[in-house]
Amino acid sequence: MEIEKRYNDFSSFIRRKFNGRVQKVSIDAGFTCPNKDGTKGVGGCTYCNNNTFNPDYCKPIKPIKQQIEEGIVFFSKKYKTQKYLAYFQAFTNTYAPLADLKKMYEEALSHPDVIGLVIATRPDSIKDEVLDYLEELAAKDYFIKLEFGLESTKNETLVEINRCQTHEEAIDAFKRADGRGLHLGGHLILGLPGETKEDMLNHARKVSHLPMNTLKIHHLQIVKHTMMAVQFKKNPEMFTFMELDEYIDLVVDFLEILNPEIIVERFFSESPARMLIYPKYGLKNFEVKHLVEKRLEEREAVQGRLFEISK
Repeated sequence: MEIEKRYNDFSSFIRRKFNGRVQKVSIDAGFTCPNKDGTKGVGGCTYCNNNTFNPDYCKPIKPIKQQIEEGIVFFSKKYKTQKYLAYFQAFTNTYAPLADLKKMYEEALSHPDVIGLVIATRPDSIKDEVLDYLEELAAKDYFIKLEFGLESTKNETLVEINRCQTHEEAIDAFKRADGRGLHLGGHLILGLPGETKEDMLNHARKVSHLPMNTLKIHHLQIVKHTMMAVQFKKNPEMFTFMELDEYIDLVVDFLEILNPEIIVERFFSESPARMLIYPKYGLKNFEVKHLVEKRLEEREAVQGRLFEISK
C-alpha cells in the first residue's frame, strides 16, 4: 500500500486507478430482498429503511438511463470533467434472474460516461452464474465492484437484527467471488444491539482474512419506519450508543487491527435529519473523516499495526 495517509483510503485508490475523479451515481432498479418477500424472512432487517440513503433522483419508476442522466446533471454542477460508476444501491441488486440483471447492468454501461458498476447485495443472494457474467464484464475492462452487506460477523447479532444470513454465508460468497477480476467490498455496522467493543474489534479480525478489497463501516442509527425504531421506543435498554469521541477512538482501534491491504471507503454515515431518530452527531462524512485522521495522528496509530496473519 502507498503510504499517503495513516490508513488505506478510498479516494487515493480511485485517483491511482483512474487518474482522475470518478463519482458513483445511485440507481434504484426496483429490486426487493429475500428478507422481505418471504424467501428468507419477512419484514426486512430491523434497522433497514432504504429511503435513508437513496438520492431524490432515484426512483424505480424511472428508466435506469434516466436516473444516470439526472445523477450526472446533479454531480456535474460541481465537477465538469469526471467519469461515473453506476451504483445499484437499493435493496439486493443481484436478486433477479440473470437475463433481467444483464438487461439492467448493460443499460447502465451503455452510457458513454459510465466506466463500471457498483453492485450492493447480500452474501446469500449471489449465484455462480451471476459471478460468471460479472467476471466477463470485468474482462472487458469495466470496473465491477461487488459490495456484500455483512453488517456483523457474529451470528447471534445477525439473528437479533433479523438479517436471515450467517457469517459463514458471507465467507462462502467472498470465496466464490474471489479471483474473478472483481473488486470485492464489505459493509459493517458498529454498535448493533448486544455487541461489546471487543465484538466490534473482532469484526476487524475476521474480515481481515477475507479476500476483501474495500470496507465500509458506520455506526448504528435508529431511523424512522423501521422495526428498530419500535424497539428503541419500547426497550431503549437494548441499545448502547457511543458518544462521538468514543466512536472516533473505536474506529482508530478498529483500523489498527484491520489488514492494511483493505481499502477503507467510509467511517461514518448520518441519515437525513427528517429520518434520523438517534444518535444525532450532526456531522458530515468528511468532518468525521477529518476527526479520525486527527486522532490517528494524535495516537501515532496506523492501519494494520496490530494486524497478525492467521496461521
